[in-house]
Formats: sequence, C-alpha cells, structure tokens
Amino acid sequence: MKDLCYAKAIQLLQKASSPQGFLASIQNTSNYKRVWARDGVICGLAALSSGKKELIDTFRNTLETLAKYQHQNGTIPSNVMINDTDVEVSYGGLAGRVDAVTWFLIGICQYAFYNRDEAFVKKHETHIQKALQLLEAWEFNNKGLLYVPLSGNWADEYITEGYVLYDQLLRIWALKSYNYFAKDEKISSKMEQIKTQIEINFTPNSEGEKYHQRAYDEMNFEKFMPCSFSPAGYKTQFDALANSLVLYLNIGSEEFQKSILEYSIQLTKEMSLKLLPAFWPPIQDKDLDWNLLKNNYKYEFRNHPNEFHNGGSWAMINGFFGVALLSKSKKEDALVILNAINEINAVEDFSFYENFNSKTKLPNGIPFCAWSAAATVILNQSLMNNFKFLV
Repeated sequence: MKDLCYAKAIQLLQKASSPQGFLASIQNTSNYKRVWARDGVICGLAALSSGKKELIDTFRNTLETLAKYQHQNGTIPSNVMINDTDVEVSYGGLAGRVDAVTWFLIGICQYAFYNRDEAFVKKHETHIQKALQLLEAWEFNNKGLLYVPLSGNWADEYITEGYVLYDQLLRIWALKSYNYFAKDEKISSKMEQIKTQIEINFTPNSEGEKYHQRAYDEMNFEKFMPCSFSPAGYKTQFDALANSLVLYLNIGSEEFQKSILEYSIQLTKEMSLKLLPAFWPPIQDKDLDWNLLKNNYKYEFRNHPNEFHNGGSWAMINGFFGVALLSKSKKEDALVILNAINEINAVEDFSFYENFNSKTKLPNGIPFCAWSAAATVILNQSLMNNFKFLV
C-alpha cells in the first residue's frame, strides 16, 4: 500500500507540473490552477526529496516565476496565473501573505543546497535582499518578531494575527537556509534574536522583557506554544504546523519540547483519523472568537468546527509533523503518521483532498491538491531514504 500511495503522489505532482511551476491543484478551479508560493515551495521540497529531475526542474520554474513577479517593495506573489493571453498576479486577497516571502527564501536556498548550485542563490541575490529587508520592515517595532495581519498566512480564514508563531518559525528557517550560503554574522544575530523572543513570549516561566507583560501574566500556558498574540492578548489554540516547526527547528527548552511532543502524539491517538488537526480545539459558535471567525472569508464560510482551519486535518501539515517526529528520533510514530496520511490521500481512488473533517472523517475542500501528495513524498523519503532538508 505504501509503495502505491507514493507512486500515486508522484503522479499527481507530475500532473500538477506546468511550464511556470507547480499548480496547487489539477482540479479545474481557477483559484487553484495557479502557481502558489507556499504550495509551490512545499511541492518543490517534495520534488527534492524524490530526486526526480523533472519535478526538480518544475521546482526551479516555480521559484523563477515567483522571483519574476516579485513586487518592487519585496513582496512575493501569493499566487500567479499565466495563460496564453494574460498574467494575473496576486499578493493576497483580504490581506497580504507574509509566509509567501519566507517560503520563497526557503525554496531558493533548499533548491540551491540540494543541487549544490550556489550560483542560483547569487542569481537571486537582489530578490533575496528585497525580501529580507521587507521582513525587517514588517517587525514595525524593530524588536524581532514579525507582525502579521489577520488572514496574513496559509491559515487565511482563521483567527491568528499579530505575533503569529508559525511566521516567526518560518523566518528562522528561511534565515538559517540563506545563511548556509551567506555566512553573515548579522543574520546569525537576527536568528538568535528571533529565537530568544519566541522563547520569552511563547513559553511559560520565561525570563526576559515580554512584548505584552500583562497578557503574558494572564496567560495559562498549556503543553505547547500558543498560536499567536497581539495587543488584545493571546490566542491559545494548538497550531500543529507551528509546533511541528518548533520541534524541527529545536526551539525552546528540551523539557518544553518534550511536552509538545507528548501532547502532539497523544492528540493523534485521540483523533478519528489519527492525525493532528490544523488548530485545536475547534472554535464553537458559543465561543468569543466565533464572531471573528465567522466573518473572515471571501467566497464561502468553510471553518465549521472540525473542518478546514478550525480543527480540520490536513495531509500537508502532518507531513511536517512526521518530519518533526523523525528529528526527535520517533521513527515508529512517524511511520504511523505516514500510514494515516496515505489512508486519507487514498480516499475516493486517490483524490488527495485538501483536508478532512477530524470528527466524521469526511473529505473537505478541493481534490487533487498537490501539497497533499507532497506530504506523502516528503515523509516517505525522510523515513525510507533518510532524506534531510537544510536546517
């Protein structure tokens, strides 16, 4: 079964390959038949792990497309659609997408590292420097952490805003990837500053000046890092992708990382699909944050409890969780996650759905999502062939 799932995932990535790069889905839905920054780079990481030249070439094309349409202020497109007569470039819908910038930087450097192609980094040095400068500006208060608007990243219909944990971690990974080539003390110093600020503001009983001391003092920290905080206080949900990156990037004390690991593994055991939900627990209509959630959409409301961002289960997220488990020598647990990912990707004759209802196990969103296939490829290659990213 595992080999069949892997083969089907590779086939979908091949079908999602276009001359401009990876499409988010092969489904005939205009918003998905585009080259997306985050989807494209995640598919590109899968391409690297697969070792398949044609997929790696598509990754390069993805990065070239994103670089070509970088805004003059440094913003990387959220997505680009190119057809015979027109080009449509979006830098975000209701808000701009901060993580498009960090995923782009990660993509450039991971591609160059895998291919031993330092010239590719040098070729895009101007694009990289614009992106890095923009990230500095997005701190606003010059204290180390990015300030992210509501709808400003992949969870674009969720409630996270302000100092969003996921975006700080992606920035660290981006800087670490770039500094493999740059070897710049200023970048090393910036990484340390961000890491320190995460540990001060997102972990319990930490020493150091807090961004929001009153909110921190009122915060009841769980066994994981909260998803975000802002001038209005903390959002306390468990963010599976962010906490997976915490483990993968080795942020926080060994004791607290162990707590995150134990909580995450236990949560998968309690879930119907045996996978981590995107954010947990789900926001219900009686909760204070429901009013924020119910209005945050552009086309249709999708964040019903246990679905989409609001507690839905995504293959993509669990692919990164599996890699995080491997980084902590939890191979058996990672294999359980791979099998669970393969099971949902195989639903309806390998439809590779976007996400699933974590309670009913029913599929949601768009089928034939390329990054759902990428999750299988990345985790399979990490487990079976000891593939490792630059980190």
